[in-house]
Amino acid sequence: MTQTPYSQILDSLMTAVIVLNDDLSIQHMNISAEMTLGVSGSKVIGKPIEVLFSPHDGTPQSLADALRENTNFTKRKATWKLHHQKSLTVDYSVTPNAESGNVVIEVQPLDRLLRISREEAMISSQETSRNLVRSMAHEIKNPLGGIRGAAQLLSRELNNEDLEEYTRIIIDETDRLRDLVDRMLGPHKVSQREEMNIHETLEHVMSVLRAETNGSIKLARDYDPSIPDIEADKAQLIQATLNIARNAMQALTENKDEHKPPPAITFTTRIQRRYTIGRKYHPLVVKASITDNGPGIAPDLIEDIFFPMITGRAEGTGLGLAIAQNLISQHNGLIECDSVKGRTEFILYLPLENQHA
Repeated sequence: MTQTPYSQILDSLMTAVIVLNDDLSIQHMNISAEMTLGVSGSKVIGKPIEVLFSPHDGTPQSLADALRENTNFTKRKATWKLHHQKSLTVDYSVTPNAESGNVVIEVQPLDRLLRISREEAMISSQETSRNLVRSMAHEIKNPLGGIRGAAQLLSRELNNEDLEEYTRIIIDETDRLRDLVDRMLGPHKVSQREEMNIHETLEHVMSVLRAETNGSIKLARDYDPSIPDIEADKAQLIQATLNIARNAMQALTENKDEHKPPPAITFTTRIQRRYTIGRKYHPLVVKASITDNGPGIAPDLIEDIFFPMITGRAEGTGLGLAIAQNLISQHNGLIECDSVKGRTEFILYLPLENQHA
């Protein structure tokens, strides 16, 4: 990309900025604009602005009119149809300069702002839910110990094997409830952070799935090998990733259909630039995706799947995803889900800069 005296300043902005020549060819795009429009600036420099848009989008003509009339204008909640046919909702301002023959376009994607607001609300709701569940779990756990102890004492006083069977049931069921409560409370150990590569975690999870499915599910990988190490608790990342992957595996094995394509799970990694998680901005994050071609998640569940006790499976406890989200949030990250019939994708976002809990 051609460097201008202001290139470094423009590239540091979170606002997407596009600079056009007087013939509406692209002179410069900052990094935010590349990310917003899904193009590499070096490949479009010198090309007409139309290359960024679908032929059916009228934005290039609006820019030509602005340059001809030398008038500034701003459009709110405009829908851009981009070159790859994706739609983008934006606020954008156009500032032409007749003397220099340039047009500066400042773009604020509203999809991103809506996503940030949605994530903030989700993180806040999940934190409230976790606190409530922890309080309830502690209240449940205390009497369970008393019930178990009383059952043990009672079993010692009984000489009838049939009656002792009842006390064994009480003890076993109490232990089962205690284990469930422990899972609701989440991990008790302090995070042990170390430098590690995200692919180590994914490869470990794949090996576990391979053993559990005995080859009945195709496991594929699409990695970016250039991703640097992150500082994380390896055991916690494995647990979070395994919870998600097992959900995908169970969705595929419990919904077999001869007419569907062979069941498959794909693990993908990429670098995401300039990403905001909650209110915190991160220059670089690791984006790790787990995608399956199963039946998808019911639309009425998709917004609540990360809350405890929410599940679409008859045998599910509804704790796996809640625990996974909790573990990733301890790494200042986030898990998102996008699901339609035939494709469900869980995306883990983990900041690359060192994050100490």
